Amino acid sequence: MTFDVISESAIRDGSATDAYFQRTETTLEHAGKNPHVVAEVTADQFPTGEFELLAGLKDAAHLLEGLPVDVDALPEGTLFDGGPVLRIEGEYLDFARYETSLLGFLSHASGVGTAALEARRAAPDSEVLSFGARHVHPAIAAMVERSALVGGLDGISHVAAGELIGREASGTMPHALLICFGRGNQEDAWRAFDDAAPEDVPRVALCDTYSDEKDEVIRAVEALGDDLDSVRLDTTGSRRGDFRHIVREVRWELDVRGHGDVGVFLSGGLGPDDLRQLRDVADGFGVGGHVSNADPVDFALDIVEVEGEPAAKRGKLSGKKDVYRTRDGGHHVGLAGRPGPTDGTPLLEPLLRDGELVRSFDIEDAASQAADDADSVGFRDDRSPSE
Repeated sequence: MTFDVISESAIRDGSATDAYFQRTETTLEHAGKNPHVVAEVTADQFPTGEFELLAGLKDAAHLLEGLPVDVDALPEGTLFDGGPVLRIEGEYLDFARYETSLLGFLSHASGVGTAALEARRAAPDSEVLSFGARHVHPAIAAMVERSALVGGLDGISHVAAGELIGREASGTMPHALLICFGRGNQEDAWRAFDDAAPEDVPRVALCDTYSDEKDEVIRAVEALGDDLDSVRLDTTGSRRGDFRHIVREVRWELDVRGHGDVGVFLSGGLGPDDLRQLRDVADGFGVGGHVSNADPVDFALDIVEVEGEPAAKRGKLSGKKDVYRTRDGGHHVGLAGRPGPTDGTPLLEPLLRDGELVRSFDIEDAASQAADDADSVGFRDDRSPSE
């Protein structure tokens, strides 16, 4: 292969795994052992109060689809802070080799989705787009973009990822376009884009390539007039100084010239704290590395029951478990088959029954789940630092 990309066939046949699972298969088969087990995917055993968002469940479900196992899982987009997010019941050798890929699907996507939700909560009334696909291996761009949407972001930038997940990519121009036209010729670049781009593409002029932001914004307005929808400031952190003051100055210059309807869009290494500080002076944001470079959630898959008897390694909790959400937003873990909290709603739902998929996946439904859960549990208080 030309690129270092693990093939879908390798994931499906289970060879995309850690070597010790192959050794385990060989050993158990040699010993004639294949117990019926319950295995659970968890990050923390007990609730911690630090919530994370479950994503990647669609890929995880398709990985296990067709295997003779029963699987229960939280709905995609659910916030959790302890206990199992997914549970497998079946003979161990039927799913052992898939553990590596299963955890990879859930861990990385959940980290990205959690970071996206942090950005969403930081600017709840702004348009926030995912701009981070350039920071990751292209083989996982669709995972990043889908997880960003599950976390509540409004759009994505990666074309191929959008085609795969059924979403149209957004974006207008990079600094490279302005540079190709040469210093002092920014107007030519903006006009050329206006002439060439399809009518349904917003006219968003990038205004910080060669001179200061205010100067280029004024020039963009004069060049495109009423055709200009928005301006984008993508100034690097080393050059932007007091970014809030710059944005307010740009907004003033647009208003005084009768272009108060022109939006101001910001990008360039922004995170939730930046969004909180700028959300009242900007109309939208592109968030890159904070989302795409998020640390994966540290999930593990552990056997907790063997042939109906409690079993778990040291440091993990034995026995099949359920998790609940209470009306006050609490997340509770208890043994399955025993009464849960009096006001608790069980969160684990059927995903596969004897290998048959019994659930569908919808990005909007998952994003709605994440938004509702974020309100319920008070995820990442969205007040600005000064409030």
